[in-house]
Amino acid sequence: MPRDRRSGVLLHPTSLPGPHGVGDLGAAAHRFVAWLAAARQRVWQVLPLGPTGYGDSPYQALSSHAGNPLLVSLEVLRNEGWLDPADLAGAPDDASPDRAELERAGPWKRERLARAAAAFLARASPAARSDLEAFRAREARWLEDWALFAVLKAEHGSAPWTAWPSPLARRDPAALRQARARHTAGLFAEIFSQWSFFRQWRALRARCRALDVALLGDLPIYAAHDSVEVWSRPDLFRLDAAGAPQVVAGVPPDYFSATGQRWGNPLYAWEAIAREGWAFWIERLRGTLALVDRVRLDHFRGFEAYWEIPAGAPTAEAGRWVPGPGAELLEALRRALGPLPLVAENLGVITPEVEALRRRFELPGMAVLQFAFGNDPQAPTFLPHAYERDTVAYTGTHDNDTVMGWWSGGAGESVRTDDEVAAEKARALEYLGADGSEMSWTMIRAVLASVADTAIVPAQDVLGLGSEARMNTPATLGGNWRWRLREQALGVPHAARLARFVELYGR
Repeated sequence: MPRDRRSGVLLHPTSLPGPHGVGDLGAAAHRFVAWLAAARQRVWQVLPLGPTGYGDSPYQALSSHAGNPLLVSLEVLRNEGWLDPADLAGAPDDASPDRAELERAGPWKRERLARAAAAFLARASPAARSDLEAFRAREARWLEDWALFAVLKAEHGSAPWTAWPSPLARRDPAALRQARARHTAGLFAEIFSQWSFFRQWRALRARCRALDVALLGDLPIYAAHDSVEVWSRPDLFRLDAAGAPQVVAGVPPDYFSATGQRWGNPLYAWEAIAREGWAFWIERLRGTLALVDRVRLDHFRGFEAYWEIPAGAPTAEAGRWVPGPGAELLEALRRALGPLPLVAENLGVITPEVEALRRRFELPGMAVLQFAFGNDPQAPTFLPHAYERDTVAYTGTHDNDTVMGWWSGGAGESVRTDDEVAAEKARALEYLGADGSEMSWTMIRAVLASVADTAIVPAQDVLGLGSEARMNTPATLGGNWRWRLREQALGVPHAARLARFVELYGR
């Protein structure tokens, strides 16, 4: 994606409207791309696209390479002849069009995908079979392990791999052969689901390119403990003999959390990854770049130094800083993949060493306007007059409250006092020259008017929604990743207003 001035919208595909309880890659996704083009927005930012497990967080995906089967459009499969209209009856009831029905949609959609896979086996044309087999051969490096992991996880009631019978947990070859033999139909269904995901994503990406909309993706720095990567390559992670993490990831206490954040991901055995020429990380990034034009590299500061928490510690307070792989890894990625089309998520406890690493590899950083008016040490750099051109500026991210939720809310779970919150809002009004009557559009205008090459606005802020539309509250479980866009909520007036800002500010 060239570094010209452009703006875009953050919306994860699960948040799209649609008929089956969760957004997908079908008609609504194509309509959204058309809306972006009408609004003269040239970036669509998404969250990680992998299959999710407990808690449904895209940042705790079950695979770094597989696509989320819930994103496969069943309507497209019906149009292709793999499902009958009757197969789509009984979909999860959309009791609330504002919420993704992830728990109920998951089992229902997976059962329909299995039906479609069976129909494919029964009546697919030679050309379709050849295309699927070519995909299977091309992606075999990760696909076969993923299919087996998925069917074994289903066989064991979604339990984490460490709770499976020991021969399967430690990948005894005889046990894996037996598992493949008893799950032939399930394995094919998983492979068919991935083939369908990648075909539908390819069609959506072609639509984006035709309308000059670049895709900005996201790569979490850590793998989930309950993931196919950790199950298949435990030697690349710091685990004990039973497969449990010895130390876990997180961030220390800061302005927003008195106890920090304990994410729970196992930390890498960086020396083991380096001995293999950094192949694990090269393939992770290569796989993400096969889907999108540019990648937001989550928790970039962890490459310079990461917060190591003893696995038994209940909070992040007991952690310590440990040097990360730094330039050695980034040099390996650049040698293997060429110029790195990355955005460094440089939020949190950012040191001069972190910024030096980012600048060495010419990676744009992030600026979040919601953080600009408080006492956070980074706040001065988040004010638009302090932006560098090589910046991606946001009103807020998926981890923030919406602008209107932030504006109408209080201190929440942060360490701020009520007086500090009041002072923060007063500074925002003064700086932005606003009266607070339409704060979401005031802040949208500020980031689009800034010198930052790229400006991104969450769809919730375009709509002026409150805290009920928040996508995620970090370090919490339950209720996250559920917000959903109503059909036709983003209309002509929103597109016209954004398009006017694009014209005014040369985006």
